[in-house]
Amino acid sequence: MPLQKSWVKSANAAGSPFPLNNLPYGVFSICDVTPRCGVAIGEFVLDLTALEASGAIDCKATLQGSSWNAFMALGARAWTTLRTQLTTMLREDAEDPERLKPHLYRLADVQLHMPFVVAEYTDFYASRHHATNVGTMFRGAENALPPNWLHIPIGYNGRASSVVVSGTPVRRPWGQLKAPNVPEPHFAPSARFDIELELGAVVGMASTGPISVAEADAHIFGYVLLNDWSARDIQAWEYQPLGPFQAKATATTISPWIVTAAALEPFRCATPEREVPLLPYLAEPFPTLFDIDLEVLLAPDRKTPTVLTRTNYKEMYYSSAQQLAHHTACGCAMRVGDLLGSGTISGPAPGNRGSLLELSLGGQTPIELDTGEHRSFVEDGDTVTLKGAAQGDGFSIGFGDCKATVLPALDDPYGRG
Repeated sequence: MPLQKSWVKSANAAGSPFPLNNLPYGVFSICDVTPRCGVAIGEFVLDLTALEASGAIDCKATLQGSSWNAFMALGARAWTTLRTQLTTMLREDAEDPERLKPHLYRLADVQLHMPFVVAEYTDFYASRHHATNVGTMFRGAENALPPNWLHIPIGYNGRASSVVVSGTPVRRPWGQLKAPNVPEPHFAPSARFDIELELGAVVGMASTGPISVAEADAHIFGYVLLNDWSARDIQAWEYQPLGPFQAKATATTISPWIVTAAALEPFRCATPEREVPLLPYLAEPFPTLFDIDLEVLLAPDRKTPTVLTRTNYKEMYYSSAQQLAHHTACGCAMRVGDLLGSGTISGPAPGNRGSLLELSLGGQTPIELDTGEHRSFVEDGDTVTLKGAAQGDGFSIGFGDCKATVLPALDDPYGRG
């Protein structure tokens, strides 16, 4: 599909993350006015709350709040209708663009907020390259993958309350740590604070029992970039026998725009061939991954950023649709606004690794930044930015930055002095 041209000229510019082909949904405010729903187009955001109030679009009054949850709950037909209406209103030959212009605001002038209320958050461990890299570090190459890994998407239930929008600072966590050769643990700030490059799937339709992979794919409203902040030293002490807990509860940062599944449709690609066949309920009925270029940049204390890694979502072993189908297999009900993290997205080469744990080989090989500094894990003052885009014929489907700066740990969370 080629670039669809819009009367909003900046949407037609080469390299614009928000062409007419995209139309991602978000929540924004201006001058502390109540946040409202909008759609990104070029260098602007179009106020859909105002458009709905004026009668220009009809979304059953679901856009009069400050999240997309109510609209998502209307279902796939409503999703298609709104996208079609907006495409018609914003295309180059639209009948009456003048009625929309008063509702356009420059992205540079607005504040972006959480685009939806996160009902529940589940994070997975679904990149074979990532799982192999990490497993090799801790168990050796012959035991890198757990016995169940090639059969099921492994995940854990995270904290919805910890999910924050891009731009929100992240404070280094305290936790219980134990050095390998020390008999007792101690309580201190994490010294091995890490990032994980992920894609988050936003569930737009509720379910009350098992659903197929095809149904799960249709239930996904859209996708966001996701940084699963991870305190590796806290994780190393706590993860047995039940897996991650406090190590993953500090923060999860997401990008502010939900890129719809419809916008990504032209970029579908299949999951890899299986050396171990999946059980039928997880079989892929059609391509369920997407060709999305991803990268991570790290800037120490407002200095020049360094590209840490580049990879692609198509490297995943399990897709979000397979993860969602597996999540429901036991009868687990899913809610509108559930968020599924893909798990760290790593590729086959050293420069494709999606976490500092992998990039620095567990801290043994620090990474040299363009500034001349070195990093094994993130340091206070570092700003980490995730970027992503699907590359079309003369256009890009961008997500907007997923960015956060690391703040120092509290002096003492319990005031002991």
